[in-house]
Amino acid sequence: MSVAAIVPAYNEERTVGSVLKTIIESGLCDEIILVSDGSTDNTSQVGRNLGIKVLDIKENKGKFSAILEGYKSTKSEIILMLDADLVGLKKEHIEKLIEPVKKMEADMSIGIFKNGRGATDLAQKITPFLSGQRAMKREVMEKLITYPADNYGLEMALTILSKKEGFKVKMVDLYDLTHVMKEEKRGFFRGSFARLKMYYDILRVFIKLRFGVY
Repeated sequence: MSVAAIVPAYNEERTVGSVLKTIIESGLCDEIILVSDGSTDNTSQVGRNLGIKVLDIKENKGKFSAILEGYKSTKSEIILMLDADLVGLKKEHIEKLIEPVKKMEADMSIGIFKNGRGATDLAQKITPFLSGQRAMKREVMEKLITYPADNYGLEMALTILSKKEGFKVKMVDLYDLTHVMKEEKRGFFRGSFARLKMYYDILRVFIKLRFGVY
């Protein structure tokens, strides 16, 4: 089964190169797509320098839109989602995400940080269904398009969709992996605002899909 890795990124020039290089060197993906979601830094150029496919979205539209743009540009049977701000990504992490789907053990896998660092480990322990590190069959993405979700509501939509559609989900532990937190990237106040916006998007999608309130 062919695999396409989609990496959505908004101003992630500091970390995206390391993530992309690990994916390339793993040899596990048939296609690698960097989706620069309105970035104003060198995010896109980092991808081009590495020789991978780069999709540029002129205005920042959010993670949901970025992932869909990547999905529409590939015919691969498995879609691998990896965040651009990961720290410590290794080949073994990618293998653990892809294998359950390739072996038909699951329709979607969700990666959970373990022994990365306290703040990110705790967040994923409390809300594992919000992890952005996933691999899934193409048919899961095909269903996702029919669901009302946007921006940071992507992971919540995928979680609810899986329950409603009967997709089998497998959680996998990703040891020694973490990511750069919003407050670290944007400063305390801007980062905190972005985090609140993320929670708002998640809650809004949950209410839409769970209770049918639009």
